[in-house]
Amino acid sequence: MSNYNWCHNPDCHKIETQSRVRGTGDNKVLRTRRINVDNLYDYQKGIYEYFCNQYCLHQFLNKFARDVANIRPVKEPSETPIKVVKTKEQSYRYRYDSVNGQERVPYISTRTSITLKNSQE
Repeated sequence: MSNYNWCHNPDCHKIETQSRVRGTGDNKVLRTRRINVDNLYDYQKGIYEYFCNQYCLHQFLNKFARDVANIRPVKEPSETPIKVVKTKEQSYRYRYDSVNGQERVPYISTRTSITLKNSQE
């Protein structure tokens, strides 16, 4: 497997930037940019292995969004069983008073926790 990909945007070679100019003399062309996959950080891997930048990615998605969505159409909403737990606990707020300055005032807060239910239950 090669360590680079060519940008998948079909219009990448039409974008007028210096990094796309290739050739000598009168034989100059604008060429699709190459992506060096080995130089990508882990957080860049995924979609950026196939597009040279966000502009090319969004151009591609604007042109082919319907085709991409039809690869795996979603006809119904997805649901995940959860458990909602509400707990009350004492917390503090700060109130500013021009006479006394800043003072700490207690109040009861409600904390909501959401956890996924086990699939075995």
